[in-house]
Amino acid sequence: MTHARRTSDAADRVGIRVGSLNRTLVVVGSREGPPGRDLVLALHGSGQSGSGLRRVTGAALEVLATRDGAVLAYLDGYRGNWNDARRHNRFPARRRDVDDVAFVRAVVDLLTFTHHIDPRRVHAVGYSNGGLMALRLLHEGESPLAGAAVVAMTMPVPQDFLLPAGPATRPVPVLLLHGTADRVVPYGGGRVPWWVRVVFQVDGTALSAPATAAYLARRNGILATPVLTPPDLLAAPKQGRWAATRGTHVEHLTYAQDGLPPVVLVTVHRGGHTIPGPRRAPARLGRTAAVPTADLVARLLGVGAPSCRT
Repeated sequence: MTHARRTSDAADRVGIRVGSLNRTLVVVGSREGPPGRDLVLALHGSGQSGSGLRRVTGAALEVLATRDGAVLAYLDGYRGNWNDARRHNRFPARRRDVDDVAFVRAVVDLLTFTHHIDPRRVHAVGYSNGGLMALRLLHEGESPLAGAAVVAMTMPVPQDFLLPAGPATRPVPVLLLHGTADRVVPYGGGRVPWWVRVVFQVDGTALSAPATAAYLARRNGILATPVLTPPDLLAAPKQGRWAATRGTHVEHLTYAQDGLPPVVLVTVHRGGHTIPGPRRAPARLGRTAAVPTADLVARLLGVGAPSCRT
């Protein structure tokens, strides 16, 4: 059973029954659009909601719908969190063994029917806990994802991850964005900081951001040496390229090989536990780079209207 109500001129709040739980999401994108559109799932961080993620980003991801023709869905975790496959996770979603993978699949089925999205072109953009949920979805058998962007999160070491870490049965492009001054999920990896263990009820050891990129590249079958380049793929406003902004500077490390989907790590030097974009996060989370995350997602994951595909 589903229900929907309009929350703004551009968005509908939708409820859906998954197992024994009522789950919710906010959908941006007209039901009257062309068939075969991309679906982008926005997965929030710990203690947030889909609407909260929309608010703190200034709705910056919505150009993926308004400009690029996708349908964007902000999903709500169970009591503010996701069952993200970390072994040492005491979130309510884990304690109740909430099936968030089933929730994602139900959303895909629903929006295939209501908005005529292409179920083969589903992408996830996940922040923090939502980033690890995106990584979980990549590792699920018959993964629903055609691409993923992971912001401010790294892979747990194999012994702290509940799913097998092996070659991808369906390699897809992956974008990683991470700040070197992230105090919540350290760029350099290691054990979860003590205060995060207390506040967020998680523990375990994680790979560094570069090691996460290397792992995902190997998982895609990429054997080529990565290329470190200045961030000139997209231009910063009025600067002609990505220059230092808000006290940060950015570079990207690209793993690419003919015939295989790429893995790209965007490193935000001096950036915090934030989603790069036009709206600054609270100061306690660190600096927010003025990097167009939505543009990177569109370009690197190939998000676009059916009429634009070649």
